[in-house]
Amino acid sequence: MRLNEVVYDDAEPIEGYGAGFFRIGGKKHPAPVVTGGLGTRPWGGYEDTQVLLDMTGEVDVLFIGTGTDIAHIPAALRQTLEEAGVGVEVMSSPAACRTYNVLLSEGRRVAVALLPVE
Repeated sequence: MRLNEVVYDDAEPIEGYGAGFFRIGGKKHPAPVVTGGLGTRPWGGYEDTQVLLDMTGEVDVLFIGTGTDIAHIPAALRQTLEEAGVGVEVMSSPAACRTYNVLLSEGRRVAVALLPVE
């Protein structure tokens, strides 16, 4: 078996998470948070659409982590993002972290917005 070191070009991987925080690129960030090629920054939750719309043209897919369990996002949020050309995939925050890291390691243009886990 051949092992290759993963190199992240533009964004930082998610290294871990716990109740109320995510560890991204070696730093602990309070949740909710959004991260991708434009960096890591706080996110105000479903009502904070501007930080997500700032990614228009920068990402092909935005993963939205809904916390410990998968949940529906507001229809208006999905519609706003899709009309702006941002693909949206909703899943639990742990699943969103894993999926984001895998696609990021493949060089894909992805970002993730995460609500805290319990």
